[in-house]
Amino acid sequence: MKLIKNRKQDGFTMIEIMVVVVIVAILAAIAIPTYVEYVKGAYASEAKSVIGNIENASKMYFQTYGEWPSDVEELERRGQLEVDRSTKLKWTFEINLSDEGGTIAAESTEEMKGGAGKRVTYDRSRGRYIGYGSPEEAQ
Repeated sequence: MKLIKNRKQDGFTMIEIMVVVVIVAILAAIAIPTYVEYVKGAYASEAKSVIGNIENASKMYFQTYGEWPSDVEELERRGQLEVDRSTKLKWTFEINLSDEGGTIAAESTEEMKGGAGKRVTYDRSRGRYIGYGSPEEAQ
């Protein structure tokens, strides 16, 4: 009887440690995919912001010249838009607009941390972004 009273527990049992490891693994399995999608959205937000500026500049260009611009350089030459050099290093932009709608797309280059070849497209007729960093991409 005396031996049992003097014995005290100095650490955790193997079962307790295994339960903690399983709980941490479950939390990580839930958190990591959410974090990855969050990072993609953050990388794509720069492109989405510039695409919005391109759309506004394209509308002004159309009102001034009666035709839609063919590329971003044309908007810059005419003083309708200014895109930062750092953004141009990370993204290339493509304009394909018409009276019915059209699209403005951005594709990442090697300079972007998320990698090259990531594409964000704004569909003007639907008013939605599709592609990299958008909910539709995950489906």
